[in-house]
Amino acid sequence: MRTNQIRLIEQMVVKFRQDVGLGNTDAINLKSLLLKLKVVSIFRPLSDDFCGMSLKDSSSHRFMLINSNHSKGRQHFTIAHELFHLFIEENPKPHKCTLSNGSKNPIEQQANMFASILLMPEDGILQLLSKDEVEKGEVTLASVLRIEHYYSVSRQALLNRLSDLSFINKASKEELLKISATQSAREYGYDTSLYQPGNENLIVGDFGERARILFDAGKISEGHYIELLNKLDYNGK
Repeated sequence: MRTNQIRLIEQMVVKFRQDVGLGNTDAINLKSLLLKLKVVSIFRPLSDDFCGMSLKDSSSHRFMLINSNHSKGRQHFTIAHELFHLFIEENPKPHKCTLSNGSKNPIEQQANMFASILLMPEDGILQLLSKDEVEKGEVTLASVLRIEHYYSVSRQALLNRLSDLSFINKASKEELLKISATQSAREYGYDTSLYQPGNENLIVGDFGERARILFDAGKISEGHYIELLNKLDYNGK
């Protein structure tokens, strides 16, 4: 991607962060952000290559589907990627976002770059690195773990970002990629759930609230209301 395109996306990220009330270096609680933005988001087990999808209807209702079989770190990247389609891309069309199409489609490349910059702002990363690491371009494993847990991102996503920022060279990136994220996190005392699947069947948003409003207004029956709640794993208790 050309430098001028990257700068344009950086400007988009700055404006998006300002619009949603985030500072330039803040880590993002993505579930809270989805609630704030009123994006109904559903987490379901999907095929390995299928990251997720999103759509926006003519009334600007927004919907997102995320693969709960992927690690939580990977899911966070997918959410940020889909936010580009929902809030930045002009005239987005419903489509599947897969692991295999990101490097081919220009729009998908932009969405990936947006997600990377949004989740891992350069100034924030700089605050978490030592002066020696920045000057020598040698980021330690301890710093990698600290940054990926602060920003709740996958090892692959973080190393790609560090490489894009020239904080690590290609050789260092390859060496760090050889190290097990889960094992290294355990050895350094970090929670390993970031690297595991999760959120299966979770729904984030006002789905239940809308169902209740329809029920209270007499627009749906009690049976239909309970059926809708069952989609939220409501058990009637």
